[in-house]
Amino acid sequence: MRHRNRRLATIAVAGAVLVGAIALAMFAMKDALIYFYSPTEIAEEGVDIGERIRVGGLVVEGSIQPGEGQYVAFRVTDTAHDILIEYDGILPDLFREGQGVVVEGAFQTADVFSAETVLAKHDETYMPPEVAEALQESGVWQGEGDNGESEY
Repeated sequence: MRHRNRRLATIAVAGAVLVGAIALAMFAMKDALIYFYSPTEIAEEGVDIGERIRVGGLVVEGSIQPGEGQYVAFRVTDTAHDILIEYDGILPDLFREGQGVVVEGAFQTADVFSAETVLAKHDETYMPPEVAEALQESGVWQGEGDNGESEY
């Protein structure tokens, strides 16, 4: 085999190994990726029942319904659509009506989202970037404040 052909064969084998390694890494990460959706995206596109996702928006005023033990049900909205969330656990201290929230879990039925994690904003001006983007697209987001911090 000539030197030139040997070099081409080495490059081809290295390329195939690289493509295989990338494919293997992507396959392994598939279960670790959790996609973010707004209530409007879920209403328009739909999500498979049992698929782990994140949903973000504002907690609807008057929607928090405590149950037995630590169970609570509430609605999350982006002002266009809303989703019923069920959660059995301790809510963050900053969780309240009208505040931004991101919940992680899966739809148990077509209408009920069962949350495993509830994340609330951490101070007066913070909004999770995904929630801020979804609210901005729906026309609720008011932009940047005078101090450079985000407001809603």
